[in-house]
Order: sequence, then C-alpha cells, then structure tokens
Amino acid sequence: MAKVLQRTQGVDLNAARAAAAERPDDIAAQTMVADLDMLGGHVDDAFNRLIDLVRRTSDDDRDAARTHLLGLFAAVGNSDERVIRGRQNLASALF
Repeated sequence: MAKVLQRTQGVDLNAARAAAAERPDDIAAQTMVADLDMLGGHVDDAFNRLIDLVRRTSDDDRDAARTHLLGLFAAVGNSDERVIRGRQNLASALF
C-alpha cells in the first residue's frame, strides 16, 4: 500500500476520474483511478476496473494493466476473498 500512497500523493480525485472517463483505454488514467479506489476502500472497483482494461487492451498495454493489478492483489493479500475472486476474473479475461 505504500506504493499506492506514493503514486496517488497530491492527485486530484475528480480530475483523475474525469481523465479516466474520457480515456477508458488509457493505462495511466485507469491505473491511477484504481489506486484511488484502493485508498478509498473500493477494492472490488479497483480490481474490476483493471480486469476490464485487460479485456479491452492488448500487448504492452495489456501487460501493464495486468502487472499493476497483480501489485494491487499483493497489497491486499493473497488470502483475501476479493483477491481470489479477482485472480479468477483476471484468468478469464486473459483467456
């Protein structure tokens, strides 16, 4: 979670959400809002945002979204039910 805090320090929540809404396939915009969702306690929303991004993207963008999501999984903890469900949904999105 320390990395999430560092990445979101000084970020305007409303501006970040507006950027993500305007650019649904922008990796930086979507991962920023996922980080903000995590900080706000909206873990499932963060996971689902990135899983959907994995579904919509390919190649390097897809890998970047997947890698960021794996980092969020690690921050929450592998035994958490939301992470288990998120990993299943990610596997479905990848294949």
